[in-house]
Amino acid sequence: MAERVEMPWWGWGDPEHSRELPAAALAEIERRFGKLADPESLPGIDHFEIPESRVPEPVAAALRSSTGADAVSDTPTSRVLRGGGKSYPDLVRMRAGRPAGLPDLVVAPANAEEVSKVLKVCSESGTAVVPFGGGTSVVGGLSPIGEGQGGVISLDMSRMSGMVSIDEESRIGVVLGGTSGPEAEAAFAAHGLTIGHFPQSFLHATVGGFVATRSAGQASTGYGRIDSNVLGLEMVTPTGPISLPPMPGTAAGPGLRSLLVGSEGTLGVITEVALQLSKAPAATLDRAWIVSGFEHGRELMRRMEQAGCAPAVARLSDEEETAVSLALSAKSRARRAFARYALSKGRGRPCLLITCFEGERDRISGAHADASAILRSGGAKSLGGMPARAWRHGRYDGPYLRDVLMGRGLLVDTLETAAPWSKLEGLYSSVSDSLRGSLGRFGGDPIVMCHVSHLYPGGASLYFTFVGIQPGNNPDERISNWWDVKSAASEAISREGGTITHHHAVGTDHRPWMEAEVGERSLAALAALKRELDPNGVMNPRKLLPDSG
Repeated sequence: MAERVEMPWWGWGDPEHSRELPAAALAEIERRFGKLADPESLPGIDHFEIPESRVPEPVAAALRSSTGADAVSDTPTSRVLRGGGKSYPDLVRMRAGRPAGLPDLVVAPANAEEVSKVLKVCSESGTAVVPFGGGTSVVGGLSPIGEGQGGVISLDMSRMSGMVSIDEESRIGVVLGGTSGPEAEAAFAAHGLTIGHFPQSFLHATVGGFVATRSAGQASTGYGRIDSNVLGLEMVTPTGPISLPPMPGTAAGPGLRSLLVGSEGTLGVITEVALQLSKAPAATLDRAWIVSGFEHGRELMRRMEQAGCAPAVARLSDEEETAVSLALSAKSRARRAFARYALSKGRGRPCLLITCFEGERDRISGAHADASAILRSGGAKSLGGMPARAWRHGRYDGPYLRDVLMGRGLLVDTLETAAPWSKLEGLYSSVSDSLRGSLGRFGGDPIVMCHVSHLYPGGASLYFTFVGIQPGNNPDERISNWWDVKSAASEAISREGGTITHHHAVGTDHRPWMEAEVGERSLAALAALKRELDPNGVMNPRKLLPDSG
């Protein structure tokens, strides 16, 4: 099994990972925002104010009886490490030593039977339950909210890890919900198979978390989103278990699997997942391209996707993101190539397109040839494989830069959406303008970047990264100002007909826009399902659904 690394409470990923900012990038950032603040000094956990547990001792004793005493912890370290995810507000509060809330206990069941016992105790006592996998939520999905309840437990899934079974003939693999991405891939790779699911959180997130948040990996254009690969699952709810066996297709009523996929821990705990696997790729073919502009590049991507020759990964950066990517690059050859292309085409700011093909050598050679013909017919110029291979090598590193910039006084966050091809231009312009306008109020020259990825015949995803001056002198002011920026962008997304979230899930951050997207009656139906499965409302309160749910 791949070794699991626990993320630090103050930031992302492996605490030993380098968080150095390249000199060229630092120079560009200081040109736009002025000299950055010195790196912040972070408090130790011993400086946190840790409240006493609100879980009554009889309930805590019942939990210890359900799982064994060693599986229940109330230490400051265990509680702080489970005190939220990795959203901007989560990190602002943690870095100030002022988390919004901490779980009162951390409970780590070893199997579905223990999960069932824990949920029974919590439901009967009114104790809130927040399922915790890898801790990677960036939308407030792990906030330990439990107002009006007898405390909050973090249900740590780390002991429920590993492959349950594999059907090589059908290419169906079953894993426990707490299995991390690398652990699952290592288990399936031994059989020559892959999930093909590689979100930026891959190294830390769990399969149960992928499914609970309906995530989309970076290679979803080739392998499909996680929801398209879930053939069956098992969930434990406060009122009992649900078992949906793996089926390649079924007409047995409404899609019950789809009701549980994306439920974000609000209905129950995903304990097992049956996944449709793919043959591990025999070859990869990575190429980078220069295209003459973001709108033109989107049109070329649409043509590739609808012609059936799009790569597993297709990622088109807009002009701003391209410039930043080049500044972060240690190699100058790509920068020179972009300068020559811009000069020859009479355009100042071309865009970078990354394509990564995976599969059988003959098949990807054919797809690459067809895609290349479309790109060259549109005036794109090949940069060769080096920039694309560099992207693949650093595909999980982006959040580390956020840690550095937050520590130097900048507001850094991301958001994502998706829409039909015909709406992407208006959506891109509206969201970009809203971000620049709201960030600009705080001074400096905001950085607003975007890339297109996750292609579908009918549309694609837009992923925005934005950087501005971090306003406010304390966590509450900073989060309030961040919320103004986030809300303005979310209103623009809703107004332009985009989805409020393509793969980050809903959590707390996107909940206000759910009704605008799915409608009042749809939310009422989901709330009715929650009342059936979680009648006392203890499962991950105030996430996904309105408070009345």
